[in-house]
Amino acid sequence: MSTAARSETIPWEWYVSDDVLRREQELVFRGAWHYAGPLEWVAEPGERFPCQAGTAPVVVVRDRDGELRAFLNVCRHRGSVIAKERGRRETLQCPYHAWTYDLDGSLRSAPRSEREDAFDPCELALRQALVETWGPFVFVNTDLDAAPLAASLGPLPDQIDPGELVFRERVCAELGANWKVAVENYLECYHCPIAHKAFSALVDVDPDAYRLEANGGLLSQYGARRAGADGDSAAACQFHLVWPALKVIVYPGATNLSLGPVWPEGSERSRGFLDYFFGPEVPEQVQRELIEFDEQVGREDRELVESVQRGLRSGLVEHGRLLLDSELLISAFQERVAATLRVTS
Repeated sequence: MSTAARSETIPWEWYVSDDVLRREQELVFRGAWHYAGPLEWVAEPGERFPCQAGTAPVVVVRDRDGELRAFLNVCRHRGSVIAKERGRRETLQCPYHAWTYDLDGSLRSAPRSEREDAFDPCELALRQALVETWGPFVFVNTDLDAAPLAASLGPLPDQIDPGELVFRERVCAELGANWKVAVENYLECYHCPIAHKAFSALVDVDPDAYRLEANGGLLSQYGARRAGADGDSAAACQFHLVWPALKVIVYPGATNLSLGPVWPEGSERSRGFLDYFFGPEVPEQVQRELIEFDEQVGREDRELVESVQRGLRSGLVEHGRLLLDSELLISAFQERVAATLRVTS
């Protein structure tokens, strides 16, 4: 593909089209690895928590033998979601008609099933999903033939050692914008000097100092703390995107990492969360200050991406034009989106 072609954005109609969204759900999200939650949420047998893998509800559980498992969080009776919140029980029980499953997914009981002439519980186990971990992070995938998680993470584990990170809290967000708008905003700091004054005072966002790298499905940004900012001027920050839409963030300073997905709730709406982790030695006040700082950046970004969505909705301009020196990662992301959606075209 030529440089000129890469400079032109994907069609703006792709950010408002329900038809494109349906293809994205099928081709982009359905077979991907999705971050589910902290491993500590399923430390003991019987513990479970619900999560999402694209549009599919999934439940992660620790079975009686201590094995980590994941299942489609859908009752085999009439499709109700089973687990709706974190908890610990000896079984998984559907709240609709009390169909009850063991922690290995097998159907244990179904009220009134004994009145049926032909009812085989062995044929009605919960559908399995893949589950893997990276450090204290749990990932799930509903495609049983998917490549291992390591293939999606790429070189990320070589760059970040999650070590003894401890989960602090989850912060959820909703945006009135297409999921790709949110991802693309995250993938560049071209807007930072204008929109994020406090961030730009902390991190050197000059284009000669702020480094961009595209490595397959891993799109990365690297920056250093500005000289004169509080703390070690050599401290680095990292902002990674793991395809299709997982953000992994490390700020300069005290040991920290946050990660979480963005996923579509509609062609012009998206939702996501960030789970914040810190080293066990990091004081409470330092943790709170970093989360508040990051939330302020998020509020500033919300105004930007929702404004972009209003512009894209006009339908009077077909494409935009990228500046590849500063928006290299957006170009790489859009190339992969386009290649993925055209698989069946």
